[in-house]
Amino acid sequence: MSILQAIRVFLFYLLLGTSSLLWCTLSFFIAPFLPFRKRYRFINVYWCRFAVLLARVFLGIRYKITGAENVPEQPCVILSNHQSTWETFFLSAYFQPMSQVLKRELLYVPFFGWAMAMLRPIAIDRNNPKEALRHVASKGDELLKQGVWVLIFPEGTRVPYGQIGKFSRGGTALAVNAGLPVLPIAHNAGKFWPKEGWAKHPGTIEVVIGKPMYAEGTGPRAVAELNDRAARWNEATQHALGSIAEPIQQPDQGLV
Repeated sequence: MSILQAIRVFLFYLLLGTSSLLWCTLSFFIAPFLPFRKRYRFINVYWCRFAVLLARVFLGIRYKITGAENVPEQPCVILSNHQSTWETFFLSAYFQPMSQVLKRELLYVPFFGWAMAMLRPIAIDRNNPKEALRHVASKGDELLKQGVWVLIFPEGTRVPYGQIGKFSRGGTALAVNAGLPVLPIAHNAGKFWPKEGWAKHPGTIEVVIGKPMYAEGTGPRAVAELNDRAARWNEATQHALGSIAEPIQQPDQGLV
């Protein structure tokens, strides 16, 4: 990373951190008096858009969306690969209102965590996986019925660019039980915003939104089949983006 790019990265994080502190503090005093949808926009959408803008201005990181027409009118479960922090900013602003799974400990962080708590996240205890799965299922179903998008990163954690993590079935199980589709999303954000380190690289992130995928039936077999289909789609799409070598399994449908 060049000295100029290092300076840009420093300025980016300085402005991002300062804006986060100021915005979360402001939200703590204003957002509780707003209805949920306006509260979500006030806390999350505006600041996340600002974060994406900062990435474009200071880091030279832009984005291109393919398949925007595939987004259904009714909110459902979003399944996206996870490579960086960028997609969290982007997806939080693009789908609204939206809830996502996060560690319960984050809600205890002064101001930042308190602001996050007002967005109705699915906060879990990662030290208790079984209870966490039950909470995702019950809270997620409740949110979906209220017209809130639910974002699931089925890989469970950020996976370095060029690799694929195993897809857990929590997101597809939630969708099947709710009688809703999953909306598959693939991207190559990690190419420009790596998982490790502070380095950032200018370029255009490609975000691909696939067609909604519906389960073929109900029960565990339908959940497993839908999950495998979503995983194959993600592999094939990342391969098409040049993120990985040949996918492990060939997809049974188009990329978008």
